[in-house]
Amino acid sequence: MTSRFLPLAAAFLLGLGITAAEAQGTARGAQDGATRGEAIAGPVGAVVGSAIGAAVGTANSLLGIDRRERFRIYAAGEHRPSFRYAGPLQVGTVLPPDGVVYYDVPPEFALKGLNYTIVNDHPVLVEPGTRRVVEVID
Repeated sequence: MTSRFLPLAAAFLLGLGITAAEAQGTARGAQDGATRGEAIAGPVGAVVGSAIGAAVGTANSLLGIDRRERFRIYAAGEHRPSFRYAGPLQVGTVLPPDGVVYYDVPPEFALKGLNYTIVNDHPVLVEPGTRRVVEVID
């Protein structure tokens, strides 16, 4: 019974993973996929959902492949000053409470609830309440 259930669960979770992890990035996609997979198919579902969510989240990131370059061009055209950050700049980095200026993301990028700033000459998407970097645009 279990061996027949696994392929079906994997196919179902793949469909959920694509929807749930789209535009979330690797870590968030993996977390969401694992949570949804476990709810549907228990521990095996968590493993499958995590892998699928991470893969889809990596491919899409928050902006997706098609909007990433457009956002980079937009941010460069705004000529915003760059904040110098001494540590490694990566997803999950929490920016300091002082000295960083945050800007609204234009509506055409459909990223409600996020701001952006320029750090070390790179545009980054940030959760405004936590100042946590959710995407670095290289």
